[in-house]
Amino acid sequence: MAVKTNIITLNYPDFDETLSGNLVLVDFWAEWCEPCKVLDPIIEDIAGKYNGKLLVGKVNTGDNRLLANKYGVMNIPAMILFKDGKKVHYFAGLQPKESILSVINKYI
Repeated sequence: MAVKTNIITLNYPDFDETLSGNLVLVDFWAEWCEPCKVLDPIIEDIAGKYNGKLLVGKVNTGDNRLLANKYGVMNIPAMILFKDGKKVHYFAGLQPKESILSVINKYI
């Protein structure tokens, strides 16, 4: 598990443990995905503003096909918001920051 600013890089072995007891936004992405690159500064901004209230993690789908398959991620970018280890919202495709924040604020 590596940390980039306030963002954690998630991988298969530690994924479920990271979700337990937290509000976690997970960004599923790949290096070749241009919309993922557009989403990146939005994710970083959210991670900074919600530091201490929300854990933000990133899953590289190229390295973690098992996780992507487990959570039904067929297209990227995709984000899943988890609360106490349970999926509470699925974001498909590139999302405006306001839409993401609207959902997050319901669970904080």
